Amino acid sequence: MMQTMSGQLDLGDGVLAYEVAGAGVPVVLVHAAFLDRRMFDPQWETLAREFQVIRFDMIGFGASSPATGPRSRRADVRRLLDHLGIDRAHWVGCSMGGELLLDLALEQPERAASLTVVGSTPNGFEMHGEMPRYMGEMIGALQTGDGATANELQIRIWFDGQFREPDQVNAEQRAQALAMNRLPVERSTFGIADMQPINPLDPPAVGRLDAVRCPTLIVTGALDHPEIVRAAEVMTQGIPHTRQAIIDGAAHVPSFERPEVFNPILLAFLREHSGV
Repeated sequence: MMQTMSGQLDLGDGVLAYEVAGAGVPVVLVHAAFLDRRMFDPQWETLAREFQVIRFDMIGFGASSPATGPRSRRADVRRLLDHLGIDRAHWVGCSMGGELLLDLALEQPERAASLTVVGSTPNGFEMHGEMPRYMGEMIGALQTGDGATANELQIRIWFDGQFREPDQVNAEQRAQALAMNRLPVERSTFGIADMQPINPLDPPAVGRLDAVRCPTLIVTGALDHPEIVRAAEVMTQGIPHTRQAIIDGAAHVPSFERPEVFNPILLAFLREHSGV
């Protein structure tokens, strides 16, 4: 059976919960801002057979401490890598996780062996058109303290997506997403930590995509919001040494929804850039 080491890193203003498994070239997994490290359960054992794989709960999520103020998520990742003695790794991030890793690849390019961004937009990307359906109602529920409604609507926005109703997605996966999202909604994590983050990358990533030096994989769910799909095209065109994969039958988190398609794509990319 695979051995997993669980640990906690005291950041001074919160404790970060993390896990490490496997051996070999490190692969760091960073979750979306409505899930937690468990979103990578479908990748965990598969990756750990060939790599040293690291995942963690961002402050305000999962088993980590609640957020008490604005954060620099990039700084938290850097401190975890330093704590684990990892100078260079493959980085895999979903949604906000991919956005912050793209920023980090620009800030510390020497530490990125490769970059995989899933369902992400580059920092500074301007969304066009109407906001996603249910977004206004979700914000209203948050403002009135109706956590249950806010949780359900956030899952409709980001898990079900624009083009599906709740009964058109996998019921077990949807229940898991609701369970993961409940805690950051109750903790008001995004409003406290991420609405006005500390030390945002300046200038933003969207204007400096050509400065990304590591091999990059852009993954998008075909059923994601059209502006997320457009952002993937912008990154694919702007970042050198990039390839793109679009996964049918999935929305914002294709790695979680369709691991049987996502995992072989990711493994082939990581092997290619690890000398495997």
